[in-house]
Amino acid sequence: MRVIVNALLLQGGNILLARRSATRKAYPDVWSFPGGHVELGETLEEALTREAGEEIGIMPLAYFPLGTIADPNAFATYHMFGVTSWKGEPTILDDEHTELTWFDLAEAAILPDLALEAYRPLLRGLISAG
Repeated sequence: MRVIVNALLLQGGNILLARRSATRKAYPDVWSFPGGHVELGETLEEALTREAGEEIGIMPLAYFPLGTIADPNAFATYHMFGVTSWKGEPTILDDEHTELTWFDLAEAAILPDLALEAYRPLLRGLISAG
């Protein structure tokens, strides 16, 4: 089972989503979150910081675990982190994503092209926690 971290940047009732490149093998051309694989010997928090820096050029300063999502199709477990403070401006730095967009949480929860259906209850939970 692959272990993956995802950064859910949260700001004023909005969330940052990243559109996966159409050339990606898994979940092409759909909305997801910045993140990636935890490397051998890395903690989840170290992977979160490294992946956020590599993919969107930010350093998470304040974050909290939101839980995990099991994805049997990708043979992966996603560790989801809410990120409420960061250093830097989110910018695409690699070819994994083609777009970064801020969405209202309620709008994000009903997007037809989310990478995983399991994102919807997570997003609704963030709305409830408001």
